[in-house]
Order: sequence, then structure tokens, then C-alpha cells
Amino acid sequence: MAYIVTVNAGSSSIKMALFDGSGHLLHMAAIENIGQAATVFKQPGLADQKISVSGHATAMRFLLKWLDQAAGSGHITAVGHRIVHGANTFTAPTVATSAVITKLQKLEPLDPDHLPFALECLKEARQHYKDAPHVLCFDTAFYKDLPRPAQQLALPRKYEKLGLRRYGFHGLSYQYLLKDFAKNEGQVAAHGKVIMAHLGSGVSLCATKDAKPIDMTMGFTPASGVPMSTRSGDLDPGVVWYLHRLTNMGPRQFNHLVNKQSGLLGVSGRSADMLTLLNSQDTDPHAKEAIDLFCYQIAKQIGGLAAALGGVNSLIFAGGIGERSSPIRRRICRNLSFLGIQVDSDRNRRNARLISPDGAPVGVHVIHTNEEAMIANLTMKTIKEEQ
Repeated sequence: MAYIVTVNAGSSSIKMALFDGSGHLLHMAAIENIGQAATVFKQPGLADQKISVSGHATAMRFLLKWLDQAAGSGHITAVGHRIVHGANTFTAPTVATSAVITKLQKLEPLDPDHLPFALECLKEARQHYKDAPHVLCFDTAFYKDLPRPAQQLALPRKYEKLGLRRYGFHGLSYQYLLKDFAKNEGQVAAHGKVIMAHLGSGVSLCATKDAKPIDMTMGFTPASGVPMSTRSGDLDPGVVWYLHRLTNMGPRQFNHLVNKQSGLLGVSGRSADMLTLLNSQDTDPHAKEAIDLFCYQIAKQIGGLAAALGGVNSLIFAGGIGERSSPIRRRICRNLSFLGIQVDSDRNRRNARLISPDGAPVGVHVIHTNEEAMIANLTMKTIKEEQ
């Protein structure tokens, strides 16, 4: 049997999945907390297994060994890799060659928190599956036709030549959501004025019209936009200079601050986990403040994206928080009735696919996103086009 493998490498995790030739998921596993004492190997429906890996390369080798057992005598026909940042260089899925990888390595300064690890995993996978094509699927490619005002930063034009612009991220997730939305709600709905909110450890929102992105909250890096689990979201640029003068904070320290120590974790001083904060908000005012800030900023961005669209027909929640946290969805939507956004309490509590009341002006939906399925789909499509 022919199989497709997908690899999704993060700064401290790797997800790997095995699909059949029709795009159906067969097996999935992940290694989380890479480089930490609590590194775990996770498979759906099974207890977590503590393992010892020194970095992404050894973690990748562990997963490849697991995958060989899962695939059995099946043939790996292609491997798809999620790449967070393709900049202006890569605007479509691309087969990895030595020349392509050299170009990709030059983009590392744009994404030092993801790209080096993705390249490390790509190297291991190419060595393991030498005869299979490896397809790079870029989060940023979804935004290749973004309207010019949504791309630009208000800096002197000479800096645009250095790659300074708004790129947008979570593109693979949004592609999947639109595809699923069209399948279940119809092409008319999917081509309407849609706002999607990917609320996980990383958080972003995206507005689409005619199934094409119009604007988004993440810009130059995945740390921008609204507050996230450990990322700050947008900051006044003066904060950088102020912290440097006051504490002599350098670039590496600042990058660590805004990516690993901020967001829900930084404001609460307690946890980056939304469920933990929800359970402690009645006794911990800082936990409540973190939740309030999170919901306020997201609601404000929904209003801004609705302005960019000239209205809104559908709102979609996705990601771990967006799919499973009814209190967060309720708090985000409660001040958006002026846009026609309403939430039915019972449907919301049940995490129903449609959580708005019947006949509401705006359909509010909860959809499980699946980046791995999108990677597999794009990989198969790219291989067919290359043949």
C-alpha cells in the first residue's frame, strides 16, 4: 500500500502522521517538550511515554522508527513537511532539492524559532526516505495574494527589500478550515465574508472574502497580533528601546521574553494553559486579568477584520481553545452583537458545530482544524503535478 507521511516540527515538539493514498489518517504520534526533562511520546488513545531525546534530530529518529513499524510493508510515496515561513521566496508547495534547501536556510533569520528545527527534521527524513519526494508546505503561502495595504509596514521602502512586511501565519490551518467549511456549508458560505479564529498555543485571526485572505492579525513573525499562551502579541516598538536602556536587555533576551515568557503566562504569572487559568480565575485576580485581556483583544480584532471585509457572514472558531473552551467563545462574542454575532448557550456548551441561534445574522461555527490533513492533501497534489 502507498502511504503519505507528514511532519510538523515546532520549537519544542514534532508531530508525525501516516496517511493512505486517499488522504485518510492511519496513525499519528508526537514528541513534546523536546530538550526538557519531561519529554513525552504521545499517541492518541494511549498513555504518554516518557522518553529521553537530546534534540530534534534524535526525536525525529525515534519517530521515524515508530513510523516504520506503523507502516509495516507499505511504501512511503511522499513526505510532506510543514514550514512556517516561506517569505517572498516560496509561495506554493515546493519539492525539496539541495537548491531549495539552500534558499530555505537563508530565511532562518526571519524565523529563528521554527525554521532551524524544521530543517533539522527535513534532513533526518530525507536521509531515512531517500527515494521519496519531500514536499515543503508553507504557512505563509496562503497569503501570497494578500491586498497590498494588508502587507505593508509603515517603514521606509528600502527596508521592504530586506523582507520586512506582514506575512501572516497559520495558513495551512485556514486552508483546511475553508475546505471543510465549503464541504459542509457550501461554496456560497465559504466564499462569503468569513472571519476565522485559530485559538491554540499560538493564536491568530484571518479574514477571507471569495475564499481569499483579506487581512490577518499575525504579521512579520508568529509572535505578532493578539496575546497567546506565551507570546506577547503586538507591542509598542518603544518597549524594545525602553527595556534595553532600563535593564540592558539584548536581542536574544528580548526574543525569549516575547516568545516564551509573555502572553497568558506572563500576565497571569501562573500558567500558559487556558484551562488552568479558567479553573483559578475566581481566586486569582491575575488569572482573570489574563483571560480578560485575551478575550478583549480577540474581540477587538474581530471588529477590525469585519471592517476590512465590510461586514461578516460567518465566524469560525478552531484550535485547542477555540474548539473546546465554551467560556472563552462566549466571552469573546458577548460584545459583538452589533455585528450580528450571537451565541446559543446550550449549543456553545455542547461544542456544537453551529453555536449561533437559528436565523442569526452571522453563523458562528466550531470546526476542528487539521493541519496534517492539509499537508497530506497538498503533498499529494504537488506530486501529481510534478509527474
